Amino acid sequence: MNDADNTQVSASQPLDERVNNRSQRPSSDAFKAFMASNWAPATQQLPERDAVADHAAARRRAISGQFKGERLVIPAGPLKVRSNDCDYRFRPHSAFAHLTGLGLDHEPDAVLILEPVAEGTGDDGGNHHATLYFRPLAGRDTEQFYADSRSGEFWIGARPTLAEFKAKLGLDTADISELELAITKNVGAPEIGGISIRLVRKVDENIDALVDTARYNTAKDPDNLDLSVLDALDEKLTEALSELRLLKDEWEIEQMKTAVAATVAGFTEVVKALPRALTHHRGERVVEGAFFARAREEGNELGYDTIAASGNNATVLHWTRNTGKVTAGELLLLDAGVEADSLYTADITRTLPANGKFSDIQRKVYEAVLDAADAGFAAAQPGTRFRDIHTAATTVLAERLAEWGLLPVSVEEAVSTEGQQHRRWMPHGTSHHLGLDVHDCAQAKRDLYLDGVLTPGMVFTIEPGLYFKNEDIGIPEEYRGIGVRIEDDILMTADGPVNLSAALPRKADDVESWMAGIYLEFDGQIG
Repeated sequence: MNDADNTQVSASQPLDERVNNRSQRPSSDAFKAFMASNWAPATQQLPERDAVADHAAARRRAISGQFKGERLVIPAGPLKVRSNDCDYRFRPHSAFAHLTGLGLDHEPDAVLILEPVAEGTGDDGGNHHATLYFRPLAGRDTEQFYADSRSGEFWIGARPTLAEFKAKLGLDTADISELELAITKNVGAPEIGGISIRLVRKVDENIDALVDTARYNTAKDPDNLDLSVLDALDEKLTEALSELRLLKDEWEIEQMKTAVAATVAGFTEVVKALPRALTHHRGERVVEGAFFARAREEGNELGYDTIAASGNNATVLHWTRNTGKVTAGELLLLDAGVEADSLYTADITRTLPANGKFSDIQRKVYEAVLDAADAGFAAAQPGTRFRDIHTAATTVLAERLAEWGLLPVSVEEAVSTEGQQHRRWMPHGTSHHLGLDVHDCAQAKRDLYLDGVLTPGMVFTIEPGLYFKNEDIGIPEEYRGIGVRIEDDILMTADGPVNLSAALPRKADDVESWMAGIYLEFDGQIG
């Protein structure tokens, strides 16, 4: 066979099919018939209605009130390929999870559609009727059952039926095969009897393309279609869904408490693992692994990549390589959070002395950061502005830096808008909203976020820090290589802020006692 023949043979099999060359899956009619027989029938018992169902319905009702007469399309998103035919673990888009109540790995390719109906005649007296479109469990008499590695029960386990999700979520369901018609029917200009459509974009490329095609095909003048106008429609929906999460309901607050409790347990596991971390050439990975194990045991996943930063690595704000050593006498900055099965995540940081005892200079820096965190907490009162937390915390840091002779100007000049010299050692913000995303509500308008009024039901972090890099030759050597951040998760109530993560020690003495208590045999010294 010559090279041309080889090329022809090679080209006869599409590239996207070649990943299955290793499989050697049987395809005979005899096998198919045998495979489809003698399986126990699926259970007919429907699950009880989930506790989240009523809360999710209230969220959909709130969005319905903002977009009367418009079709709203909220995709969960597809599976994402890690390598060849291996996918990353699926996590639905947060807006989809919020409006359906679905957590865990439900449900790739699913789409929630809020269909407009006559005002006040929709779900719960709203203006829309909601339907969840997804790929239901295939029967055991189908090839999908054993041949589809992404959705077949033989490969990934049992999946819910349409009836099961409807019972659990209190939400109408439909087969994903009906999705295209549900999205595209009657799309067009309202003035000619069509339905305007809004989409949460950049979640599922296939849904983006489907909506864009429907809009183009029904436009009065397709060649001059103003895409910026359509983008603005979609952005308004994304913004509204993000702002809806600024205030957490009772169910969400309980989920946050669950995530925080699991995270606190994860920090304890890290302290238990420190003796091994101190002897390992990549001790930061030992720390990361100890926390990850607890995250998978107690929750769905990590809420974000763990920062396990020792020594000078602690001055790198998002150090997630975690390839360094953990050395006795240095500090370990651990920024980590467990994502609960509901997909709500904690976000906590503690800075620990690797050998269980702070040095004098480490304690001085640590207590300055703690004072800043406490000042931010004191400023976080109902009715004050979100930005006030940052002002209070960073003012304390400026005062400490001035006392230590590190600030090149007065405190007053530094904290002014024209100054900000103190931010050399803390360039990040002090707080962010927290919930389904570690940086929740990220698409909310500035006047509702940074300039927003603190309101009962908000959950956010307070996380000041000081970072003195080894490379910073403008400071005394004793400070170099010290990075400290203290971060807690705060619930705003009518009576003031509540520290959800207060169970994890914060004061320097308490941190040392806590570490010593875990390893009594080290007499308070680990390593």
